[in-house]
Amino acid sequence: MTDSDPIETSGYYRSMAAVLDSLDAAVYVADMKDGEMLFMNRYGRSHFGNDYRGRKCWEVLQEGQSGPCSFCTNARLVDTEGNPTAPYVWEFQNTRNGRWYQCRDQAIHWGDGRLVRMEIATDITDRKHMELEIEEAKRRAEALAHTDELTGLHNRRAFFAHGEQLLQDAMRLGHSVAALMLDLDRFKYINDVYGHAAGDKVLKSVARALRPLIRTDDVLGRLGGEEFAVLMNDVSEVQALDVAERLRMAVADCVVHHGSHIIRPTTSIGIAVFEQPTSLSEMLSHADAALLRAKRCGRDRVEYSNALLQTGTFSIAGETLSRPR
Repeated sequence: MTDSDPIETSGYYRSMAAVLDSLDAAVYVADMKDGEMLFMNRYGRSHFGNDYRGRKCWEVLQEGQSGPCSFCTNARLVDTEGNPTAPYVWEFQNTRNGRWYQCRDQAIHWGDGRLVRMEIATDITDRKHMELEIEEAKRRAEALAHTDELTGLHNRRAFFAHGEQLLQDAMRLGHSVAALMLDLDRFKYINDVYGHAAGDKVLKSVARALRPLIRTDDVLGRLGGEEFAVLMNDVSEVQALDVAERLRMAVADCVVHHGSHIIRPTTSIGIAVFEQPTSLSEMLSHADAALLRAKRCGRDRVEYSNALLQTGTFSIAGETLSRPR
């Protein structure tokens, strides 16, 4: 085709239009300077309408546009001297019909010499929906891998992952860190007498009671069984004791109905506060030692750690302790 041929009446134009009309994709051509639509194949007309001549591309192809689209690719299709570059391929959800397209945009010279954008837009909606469903499934699986299924709290794996990050942040900023270990009192008795379904109800109720009392940046998790743990950044001993007492009272206020039975759980809590934390395991070990003392001293109470970690056991005043339930 030569520059002197009338573009739309030439046999070459009609032949190329016939080829493009056979494609199962939208093909259009628009002036890169003013956005005027110059051509659209049959597939495009069937989805965006026949009334495209003399209109701007953003009026025909998009919804609610009063001017050039913010996502227009024209600038990507030419070099600094205005010469056409390689095709640009991208994916986009159309604002007019909501469908997803893979677009292949390229700057070319039209028959009259002007620079135009030719776009081939292939509908990939079904593929995109599948990709989004797979991504959502992966997100849910990842969440389940880090979430205790029964209570919705961090599971042991997530607690330690988030706890290590909290500890590193605290060490970097020079903050103190408090570790709280919580263990529900006589939980084995609840399971043995009322059944595991009742025990599950108690765990869910306790989790609901604890969650609102924990700051967003702190870490709360269920470590397993009836054991929970909390890590708090930048708190004093007094503040940690206050939080622990409020957690204890929140659990004591839980009322769990199971058939004709009413179950009122309690918890024992051990606290360890480190002005200069060194390791998460050390902090939890000291908090666990305080928890042992809370159990030995009558349960449903808060104890602060002053125990020394010994190899394999915890020794308080020369007595090796095991945790009462």
